[in-house]
Amino acid sequence: MFTGIVEELGVVTRVEPGEGATRLTVRGPVVTRDAGHGDSIAVNGVCLTVVEVSGEEFTVDVVPETLKRTSLDGVEPGRFVNLERAMAANGRFGGHVVQGHVDGTGTFLSRDLDGLTRFAYPPELSRYIVEKGSIAVDGVSLTVAEVTREEFAVALIPTTLSATTLGRNQPGDAVNLEVDVLAKYVEKLAAVHLPPAAVENGGGEEDR
Repeated sequence: MFTGIVEELGVVTRVEPGEGATRLTVRGPVVTRDAGHGDSIAVNGVCLTVVEVSGEEFTVDVVPETLKRTSLDGVEPGRFVNLERAMAANGRFGGHVVQGHVDGTGTFLSRDLDGLTRFAYPPELSRYIVEKGSIAVDGVSLTVAEVTREEFAVALIPTTLSATTLGRNQPGDAVNLEVDVLAKYVEKLAAVHLPPAAVENGGGEEDR
């Protein structure tokens, strides 16, 4: 489990397509300090398993299913990525519950001078994105400032812009989105008590 508090900006140094998986090597001096084979590291919000550590670099295998469902598809050497080690049991819970299981990809739209940043999102995620609720964008724990039927906005402070990939996004860039897992569990538990039409329409939430 992760908290969405990015520890460092890493850089993809090598991409090796292979049978059954693509092998990525990422440079990350902070996350490799105590990383070992089998550990979990979130790369742009995608939970991946370390298969090798060499100096300040670690290597992971990314299966086609993960590539298909995330923005890691087509990743090339030189790309910056957000890195976070799995949270220790005695660690501080700085963000929110982040599993590293991407729910869909969104699109960076714009950012104004005050840091208000807008993203388009897939319609199937609409019922999970609420104003003042939590969302992870490329593994960064954020609070939703505004939401409409097709996009949401978050307010990014200068530190987040400089310390994560979100300050480097260009319009049209794909981003990984993970909605609040608690909302998904609540929906599952409440579904048996709601009429089928309400469940299909996201619990009857009105479009804004």
